[in-house]
Amino acid sequence: MTLDIEFVRSRFPAFAEPSLQGQAFFENAGGSYTCAPVIARLERFYRQRKVQPYAPYEASRLAGEEMDEARARLAAMLGVASDEVSFGPSTTANTYVLSQAVRQWMNPGDAIVVTNQDHEANSGPWRRLAEGGIDVREWSVDPETGLLNPEDLENLLDERVRLVCFPHCSNVIGAINPLVEITAVAHAAGAFVCVDGVSYAPHGLPDVGGLGPDIYLFSAYKTYGPHQGIMVIRRELGNLLPNQAHYFNADTLYKRFTPAGPDHAQVAASAGIADYIDELAGHHGITGDAPARAGGVHDLMRGHEITLLQPLLDYLKDRNSVRLLGPDRAEGRAPTVAVVLNRAGEDAAAELAKHGIMAGGGDFYAVRPLKAMGIDAERGVLRLSFVHYTSREEIDKLMTALDDIL
Repeated sequence: MTLDIEFVRSRFPAFAEPSLQGQAFFENAGGSYTCAPVIARLERFYRQRKVQPYAPYEASRLAGEEMDEARARLAAMLGVASDEVSFGPSTTANTYVLSQAVRQWMNPGDAIVVTNQDHEANSGPWRRLAEGGIDVREWSVDPETGLLNPEDLENLLDERVRLVCFPHCSNVIGAINPLVEITAVAHAAGAFVCVDGVSYAPHGLPDVGGLGPDIYLFSAYKTYGPHQGIMVIRRELGNLLPNQAHYFNADTLYKRFTPAGPDHAQVAASAGIADYIDELAGHHGITGDAPARAGGVHDLMRGHEITLLQPLLDYLKDRNSVRLLGPDRAEGRAPTVAVVLNRAGEDAAAELAKHGIMAGGGDFYAVRPLKAMGIDAERGVLRLSFVHYTSREEIDKLMTALDDIL
């Protein structure tokens, strides 16, 4: 099945926005365009439902129902129970709150495994547990490839390890880690698993229930939605960890790790992500229950991205002036492509902007993996990232621009 790119782009108002005409967006790893159903829900909420939710009067009742709808529909697509999905201000903030719960749960001498492949959001908060006597063990990348070897993880595991934290894929290396295999190894050693899915989820919502991690975090604003962090916390671990919210919310799993009140409008608008996935499924003849529809759309997105990504990888890997980070085969990675140049990544991004290419340069909060691979984090990398709404014409435009600046 082939993705109908014209239909897809018709569901994103940005592509009809006059101020964006003639520009190709290649900084999607920093945040995607917002789809029309999310914008419509957000506007409706602010116009009609901007009241305290869950009261008996009509506007409030509808506000609460829309918030519940977002949680229930996204949970179904992720393959987990509705109360196992929580919303928070960002993935960074959500991870920090979780780390405080884990700090209270663990005892001095217990151990946690982190990687140096992660964005700092899934590394820094966990590493700070060392201040309380927790043994923080680093699962290190290969300095040449930037990849994680599951066999190296096995050497770090013993009965003291309580939690293993790693990315589904890195936001600069792009390689998709074997989540099922890693999770199985960690669980066999008696450890829980926390996965940062921020760089993977924009390319198709994962079947978290089937993949098996105990915590899975991603960002709605990178999956075509509002600026919220979404986290799955499976019930077994969620009930073990100390409550971080008001004491009277301790019995509600989706409230336990959101100490601040949620952004009602943005939570409600997140149901628009599910609307969009269902629109894609319906348009392409994908049927079945919510997990089946989401899985079919996931595969549709990935197929389109792989087709566009391989020519870009082939173009970059053959250039002597460029160091391509991560695998050079599209099937094993996300379309988040970072390259090291003979100048600062930010300078190269500025040159691309003159050619109508919106891209980014810098360290992207991935200082640890860049340093592990011997890359000057201050100079950083040029990052070219796209998602399923990117067209072949935009890929061609990008490579033409790269010809000029490289």
